[in-house]
Amino acid sequence: MLIQAPTPSPTSTFLIHQPLFPRSASLNVSRVNGVMNTWSSRRELSRRMVVSAADDQSNSTANSERKRKVVEHICLLKTKENLTDEEEKDMLDYLYTTQYQMRGIVAISLGRISEENLENYTHAVYMRFQIKEDLAKFYENPFYLGVLKKHVMPYCHGLINVDYEAEVEDDILPIFRKGEEFNYGVEFVLLISFVDDAFGVPVQHALASLARLTHGFPSLIVQSTQGLNCNPGNKEFTHGVVIRFRSLEAFEIFVGSSEYKEMWRSEFQPITQRTLSIHFSVDPVGTEIM
Repeated sequence: MLIQAPTPSPTSTFLIHQPLFPRSASLNVSRVNGVMNTWSSRRELSRRMVVSAADDQSNSTANSERKRKVVEHICLLKTKENLTDEEEKDMLDYLYTTQYQMRGIVAISLGRISEENLENYTHAVYMRFQIKEDLAKFYENPFYLGVLKKHVMPYCHGLINVDYEAEVEDDILPIFRKGEEFNYGVEFVLLISFVDDAFGVPVQHALASLARLTHGFPSLIVQSTQGLNCNPGNKEFTHGVVIRFRSLEAFEIFVGSSEYKEMWRSEFQPITQRTLSIHFSVDPVGTEIM
């Protein structure tokens, strides 16, 4: 039904060794429409995960892609406990329609966060812009400000924004996140705060390792982006990551894999002081290019 926004408050520093979630049923407003629902499909997907990684490594040089810069916007909301279904629908519907009221938004997804998190965020909004200037205009747009005032803040007691510049394949479908592959799945958002003395080679190496790992499993992942937080109003997190998984099953297999666990333990854990990870389901929204 639903498809796929500033005053940060100081919080105590903590370390999450690994951003994982229980494999319980999703609480999202949107339903998961994945095609892998049996144990046999889980085994088959695991096998494809290994095969696709080997194929990607052997062909990475030959299949170099042209890249296009985009700007990713993440907004996490803390809604009131007694939020009704009607109020939730009103809030999310108005946020979703912002893409039709202003130029510059090339992709959007949003929904109820599927699992509880330590900071009690309940809903997530993801948007993609072509350039930073479009993002700046978005924050000042009268329609968006009106949506916040009338349809978001009355239902919320907190929000956080993270923005970063990233690169995607220079083709219309990946840029606009359109086509059959983007019709459904799971949106995974990872916010990271690295320790100060890790900036430079350690952070670059960790992020490069994550990029290689996500790029190596196209049977599980449709698209992955990451980048340095450029939102001047948020100093809580230094980096953001957004990964679109093909299904809830694919998400669970990836975050539960030994490859991901080992990468997090060896590359991220020693240099990370704080993380926040959430995911939400995405339902089909059509295939036409905006």
